[in-house]
Amino acid sequence: MAQYYDIDDILAEDELVPAVFQEAANGVGLFDSSDDANKVEQGSKVELPFWLARELHLRQAAAINVPPCYNKKTRDEIEADAAHVDLRNRCPHFYELGHKIAPLVGDRTIGSFLLFAFQTRYKEVLIKAHTAAMAVAAKFLTLLTKEETKLYEAAQSSMAAFKKWRMGGPRFQKAAVLGRKRKPID
Repeated sequence: MAQYYDIDDILAEDELVPAVFQEAANGVGLFDSSDDANKVEQGSKVELPFWLARELHLRQAAAINVPPCYNKKTRDEIEADAAHVDLRNRCPHFYELGHKIAPLVGDRTIGSFLLFAFQTRYKEVLIKAHTAAMAVAAKFLTLLTKEETKLYEAAQSSMAAFKKWRMGGPRFQKAAVLGRKRKPID
């Protein structure tokens, strides 16, 4: 179930995934642009938003195929050098969509692939967040997914807060409650 008010979850479910209709369907002709009729034949291959493809899959009206962003070519690129693969261009919500699509497509390797990709890219994201100059960071940010961008921003703000604390400022703060005395009870 989608997190109703989470805009990133809504956008992740709006990603297009390839699907094959298991049954003919009337009144949905706009899914298949190759036909002017207002129906889709059995076996037609179309790209649907994930939220719709999932519902059709659960009703056994369509089968979901593995999206191209999780194919063999992408896996080989990530295994070679994960930090420099442009995942944002392939799927801005790479991890979220992969987490949701894995149980539906029947490919048991997607979960371990997502874990490997996140672990290897996580290290690079944190290193760049703590050490990279702004010119390098701007180019690096174009490669990151939405989830990784949030992680990068959190790491940067954490590092800025640590530097502020370390360079000065009050080390200990007196709680406001400690200076007050209680009124005597009569």
